[in-house]
Amino acid sequence: MHMRVDQQVIADMIAPCSRVLDVGSGDGSLIGHLFRTRACDAQGIELSMEAVTHSVAHGLPVIQGDADHDLIHYPNDSFDYVVLQRTLQAVERPREVLRQMLRIGEHAIVSFPNFGHWRLRLQLLYTGRMPMTSVWATPWHETPNIHPCTIKDFFALCEEDGYVVEHWTTVNERGRRAPWYYSPRLANLCGEQALFLLRRKI
Repeated sequence: MHMRVDQQVIADMIAPCSRVLDVGSGDGSLIGHLFRTRACDAQGIELSMEAVTHSVAHGLPVIQGDADHDLIHYPNDSFDYVVLQRTLQAVERPREVLRQMLRIGEHAIVSFPNFGHWRLRLQLLYTGRMPMTSVWATPWHETPNIHPCTIKDFFALCEEDGYVVEHWTTVNERGRRAPWYYSPRLANLCGEQALFLLRRKI
């Protein structure tokens, strides 16, 4: 299975032999990679029944479920990492989903398209229409994205809710990382996709 750039970065954040829940696991590429290369006890939860069937057919432990409603059924501290890949902007209650992730997992890893990227700003400025890029690839009337956010928005939410950002970076679709550690403001302008490794405050 082919892994996206953000999935490769996520895999690098996860320690070998960890317990991992991938929320919005898609075709199971990430959990398959973690199982094969890092000996992780990885499982997935996915809304699309077609994607669940595809994953199970490849021997991957994926169940059908909804991030907004099904995370509450997992016990506290069930996992070392709970991953939400490119799904934060598509859930109904992103704040509650993050809270549940850090209840059932020691760490949360979140990736999302950055709506503050300069190309999106320019498209909106010059065309007056909702922008589209390789990351934001569907028209507004078909997109599942209901809560688009920027990197600055996400930093602010983490501060408000008391989450520790252990690591963060940005990537683009061509595979290049952009380490903007010295300037979240610059990352907010230039980063196409953001990835955050979070934990609860002790």
